[in-house]
Amino acid sequence: MTGDLRANSRTILDGPERAAARAYLKGIGFSSDDLQKPIIGVANTWTETMPCNFHLRALAKRVKDGVRAAGATPMEFNTIAISDGITMGTQGMKTSLVSREVIADSIELVARGHRFDGVIALSGCDKTIPGCVMALARLDVPGLMLYGGSIAPGTYKGEDVTIQDVFEAVGAHAAGDISDAELTALEDVASPGAGACGGQFTANTMATAFEILGISAMGSGMVPAEDGEKGRVAEDMGRLVVELLEQDLRPSRVITKESLENAITGAAATGGSTNVVLHLLAVANEAGVELDIDDFDRIAWATPLIADLKPGGRFVAVDLYRAGGMRLVAKRLLDAGMLHAEAITVTGRTIGEEA
Repeated sequence: MTGDLRANSRTILDGPERAAARAYLKGIGFSSDDLQKPIIGVANTWTETMPCNFHLRALAKRVKDGVRAAGATPMEFNTIAISDGITMGTQGMKTSLVSREVIADSIELVARGHRFDGVIALSGCDKTIPGCVMALARLDVPGLMLYGGSIAPGTYKGEDVTIQDVFEAVGAHAAGDISDAELTALEDVASPGAGACGGQFTANTMATAFEILGISAMGSGMVPAEDGEKGRVAEDMGRLVVELLEQDLRPSRVITKESLENAITGAAATGGSTNVVLHLLAVANEAGVELDIDDFDRIAWATPLIADLKPGGRFVAVDLYRAGGMRLVAKRLLDAGMLHAEAITVTGRTIGEEA
């Protein structure tokens, strides 16, 4: 262990002059023992407005179990989320990018206000993922981001289907090629549970990029949302954030020019969304790292496409997970000399060691 693990929280919880603060917290179930441990903020983007984040309340419980098992006290708090998939094509979509800033601002404010010693942020949909990482970069307390994972494909007429098939069916319906009943039958089964869109759209692009970058632990994000393994991963991440506190491993050591270039490479290699440009530039700005659009152009032209993922390809995130996930992608890129192997990750190991 290094330094005072409670350097932040003791300023708000220790001493006779802080008795009122402790009294408030004891009134909602925290004990004196709880309040003498490091306090870990658990930022949750749970909402009922979309499947992407719908399961995060249950996942946060498992994260908190891991935090407690590692000897710290979790305090969960919430922030907002807007679904691009639901709002696009309407006036509601104008709120989407604004929400990224509100998410980052709200996590930062709660963490600063309540003097958390560390933070773990749970994300699911497009703007929550970069918003969470932007907040971690601003705060620069030991912390990491856990992605809620991808939705499983549905089944229609014996074939796997995703939300992409519904969007395409809307066009077919407008052209008169399918009936109202056929469109409804597809929409009834295409999104069979919680989790983010299965293709390499913005959510999966950013989640996989942040695994390669290192602010999410390698292998944590690709586990599907409703896979039984996801809960175990969440507990492990709760333990890991306490280890980061003990090691004093902060986002400023993880989010570097080299790791951002690794993230760009990972996005290019998997056919990711061009929104990665928008979001990584914002993360770099919060971290005080110089990055510009020419870096994306340079890296993208030099990076081969090695993952055949929708919307441009044939497969979805669950298929990549079964094939080995981003660890396999990173291994292939490292073998080709296309990643900065010495970039540190939230596990305390380098990306070269992780893959």
